Amino acid sequence: MAKRPEIYGVVAEFEDPNELLKATRAAYEAGYRRIEAYTPYPIEEVSEAVSPHRNRLPLIVLIGGIIGGLAGYALQYYTQVIDYPMNIGGRPFHSWPAFIVPTFETTILGAALSAVFGMLALNGLPRPHHPIFNTPRFELASRNRFFLSIEASDKKFDREQTKEFLASFAPRDVSEVDW
Repeated sequence: MAKRPEIYGVVAEFEDPNELLKATRAAYEAGYRRIEAYTPYPIEEVSEAVSPHRNRLPLIVLIGGIIGGLAGYALQYYTQVIDYPMNIGGRPFHSWPAFIVPTFETTILGAALSAVFGMLALNGLPRPHHPIFNTPRFELASRNRFFLSIEASDKKFDREQTKEFLASFAPRDVSEVDW
């Protein structure tokens, strides 16, 4: 089991979104992977710089849909062929055309449920409190400031070196984030 770091990470406060974007791209190029950017409004370039195309949700939805479809078909097969076979109108017990619509519906149900729960899991939700809220000036992230944090759990993280790295972009402030 990994030891929990002393601090959550280091955060830098910027006044301009272009400065944040420059720092975010440089942090990713420098090898930091556990980085987060906080902005008062969505900035697509920052989102791409933080995590370029690492979305696993489509795969989770595909697997959920396949499992849902297989489970729906298996349930129908079990009930109609194995558990309680009934010959109605001379049709065979395994009448697969009759199984298509419920199988389609369970496929959609499995995909939708896996999308919801996969999104919650990948986003780390529900999370009533995040350590970044312990940063004294972080409330400005919802008004007019831009923040970049690097977590201490990052493989490249070194307390002083990371602070110096963020300070090299001339932010308004660089501070540590406590648990």
